[in-house]
Amino acid sequence: MMSVPNMMSNPLSDYQAPNQVSFSPYEFNGGTILAVAGEDYALIATDTRLSQGFSIHSRDSPKTYPLSNGSVLGCCGFHGDVLTLTKVLGARLQIFEKEHNKPMPTPSVAAMLSTILYYRRFFPYYTHNIVAGLDEEGKGCVYSFDPVGSYEREVFRAKGSASAMLQPLLDNQIGGKNQQSYKVVPIPLKKCVSMVKDVFTSAAERDIYTGDNILISIITKDGVKSEQFPLRRD
Repeated sequence: MMSVPNMMSNPLSDYQAPNQVSFSPYEFNGGTILAVAGEDYALIATDTRLSQGFSIHSRDSPKTYPLSNGSVLGCCGFHGDVLTLTKVLGARLQIFEKEHNKPMPTPSVAAMLSTILYYRRFFPYYTHNIVAGLDEEGKGCVYSFDPVGSYEREVFRAKGSASAMLQPLLDNQIGGKNQQSYKVVPIPLKKCVSMVKDVFTSAAERDIYTGDNILISIITKDGVKSEQFPLRRD
């Protein structure tokens, strides 16, 4: 004789188990930054896509923020923190310029950004930061940061959602990591721009958070010049 299950023994069996809901103050809005320091120039490039998950909020949102005639900040990650950080940094730069009657040099900008990030170390800005520009000798310099303010001067660096794809190619083409003795190979500006377009085109094929356009900013003794290059838009 077949036994009939007793449904009354577990009256909640037809209901879904409760779900735990948590709150996170952070959101990742995508973006990729690449910077290269040359002999007499610095180049910093970003894509222009602002997205969240599989939704694209804007196709014209570059992640570069000019700080002076000789330095540019690349900043991506959580867009709310990007806006707050760049506003704080801009206010500090205006105070410095009014007090000293000159713009802040790029190495000093990097040191100041480090202290701003370290001040928020217990609730850090969710941003990826690179400062590119010219130093006091007119040579290109690139400073990369971690979320709590540690930074170092480098010749090239990629940050953001597609950095894992861009950095190995930079290691090979500029860092000389394909040779037995690692040696940084100086790269002319024209070749550098062409390489940046190629690596971003490749990254846009693999990373949904990178796309639409590249904004390339070139810092020289004559100031900052920018140009755009289209990427895939799907």
